[in-house]
Amino acid sequence: MQKPNSHNPSHPLPAGAERLDVFMARANAQYYATHPLLSDFVTAPELSQVFGELLGAWAVAVWQSMGSPTRLILAEAGPGRGTLMADALRLITRLVPAMAHAIDVHLVETSPLMRAAQAQALQPYCTPLWHSHLETLPNAPLILFANEFLDALPIRQFVCSPITGWQERYVHNGAFIYHPCPAPTLPDGRKFEDDTVVEVCEPALHCAQFLAHRFTHTPGAALFLDYGHFSSLTGDSLQALRHTKPTNPLKTVGEADLTAHVDFTAFAARARHAGASVYGAVTQGAFLRTLGLLERTEQLAASANATMASKLRTAAHRLAAPEQMGHLFKVLALTSPTLPPPPGFIKGSAA
Repeated sequence: MQKPNSHNPSHPLPAGAERLDVFMARANAQYYATHPLLSDFVTAPELSQVFGELLGAWAVAVWQSMGSPTRLILAEAGPGRGTLMADALRLITRLVPAMAHAIDVHLVETSPLMRAAQAQALQPYCTPLWHSHLETLPNAPLILFANEFLDALPIRQFVCSPITGWQERYVHNGAFIYHPCPAPTLPDGRKFEDDTVVEVCEPALHCAQFLAHRFTHTPGAALFLDYGHFSSLTGDSLQALRHTKPTNPLKTVGEADLTAHVDFTAFAARARHAGASVYGAVTQGAFLRTLGLLERTEQLAASANATMASKLRTAAHRLAAPEQMGHLFKVLALTSPTLPPPPGFIKGSAA
């Protein structure tokens, strides 16, 4: 780890220095507003239509467990090109017309480029309403998808040594500098070792608390799929992709997609403390196989030509295999405490 270059707390930080989360938020806002859609990475919905269909089937089961309300907010945070929602709506419209009639689609998205793509993808099914924040979603029964949403939320980073005590990372002239600070805390109460980087994603923790509070008085469920860990691990997970290749996250502001591994342990603890039922995190591979990934893939492959059948099977392998996305990606659900366990989580997987 880079040796801290600490600043005396009685002296101001250098002009232009930004706390890491401020820097990350600014860089990503610029990147998503100016770059071709998903040009540096491929998300699960883009790999196979089966991914969105399985999440649509998941939503059907949850809606039925709510008592099949006649109005439902079906929302997605970070909806990319709109592919996941389109695949989910296609299945719902075909199999459960009553649910399709009940749905109002809402998307949490700030990028004008992304909003235009989402409108086009969803045109056959609905005219969505957009939001810049989860908090403005209407107060009605809610099912929320969030695939690779939490990983892009800005993080703070802290490090402690016996010599310097706790310091927080700031960005200045393309490099980290360090400034003394109070010790960080996480809602799961874990203890931190010296000389390791501790990451805190305050927007993710706020998201967990907001949804949990909402679900205590209004029926709801939220499904999060992202790469991260469900453990007491600490360490530096900040990374950047530019032209599909790793790059220095501090050097190419607005030219690379900045992400960090999701701390599902902290996220689950905050949601549980705020009143939600929490299920998982389980691996994406186990979750998708439980929902029928392989069976649906083979059903589609049986009526496809050889080339398409091969693509479908390759995509399923990439989504679920342990050495691909199957173990790196985790899945966690938050629900109202009055709802039964949602599909895809084995018995006893409630956190």
